[in-house]
Amino acid sequence: MTAFPLTWLYAPGDRPAVVAKALTCGADVVVIDLEDAVAPDRKAYARAATSDLLGNPPAVPVHVRVNALDSPWGEQDLAALAPAPGLSGLRLPKITSPAEITRAARRAARADLYALLETALAVEQAYAIAGAHPNLRGIALGEADLRADLGVGDDTGLDWPRSRVVVAARAAGLPPPPQSVHPDTRDLDGLAASCAHGRALGFLGRAAIHPRQLPVIERAYLPTEAEIERAETVLKAAAEERGAQALPDGRFIDAAVVTAARRTLSLADRR
Repeated sequence: MTAFPLTWLYAPGDRPAVVAKALTCGADVVVIDLEDAVAPDRKAYARAATSDLLGNPPAVPVHVRVNALDSPWGEQDLAALAPAPGLSGLRLPKITSPAEITRAARRAARADLYALLETALAVEQAYAIAGAHPNLRGIALGEADLRADLGVGDDTGLDWPRSRVVVAARAAGLPPPPQSVHPDTRDLDGLAASCAHGRALGFLGRAAIHPRQLPVIERAYLPTEAEIERAETVLKAAAEERGAQALPDGRFIDAAVVTAARRTLSLADRR
């Protein structure tokens, strides 16, 4: 996986042909979905098909969104998929407490875990969840369920939860979260605008549900020429090791500024 993945493409676990195509679409991570995208009578088939696929490591990192731990299928998903050689991560939906993370970590001791926060309670517990276990590698919002729980239809109603999750992740030492999916796969202008807003809030990258969304997300999150130039200036000044100093634009350099500059240049390599 790239150091800073920007695109996470979902594919339904009960449609192996769609999963196979997703692996060739250029996403940084393919997320096989065993939860919302799969009907109850197809859960066992989706789990078995995914287990077969992950018997060997695919060319692209693969995460699996398992069913919720308190569902009839969650524990079986963990037992079947956690040992798979080709698994890069387990995405845990509907997490509301740190205890659910520690429970999943016991069941899937060798797997990297990612928590999806989809309710008001989960958002309130975001920092505790983010620091619940060393195997937890990231958190993100599940905005469709969160909208329903909060009763909001306008994006402005989600700005506070979004910022809360970004802050919680960083406070716990986790990477910046990726944005939740943009559900209208043909609204690419709206997707671009939403990505720009998410980037301003501190997100890094985004989940997608159609390959056509991938280049829009990547363009939105890649640094501009001006940002690359500023990052190069920061690292050049930091290398001179003259203590505290100001850049030509008036900013002082500290460790956080240097870290951000390094991330910018790492992302610039993708341009």
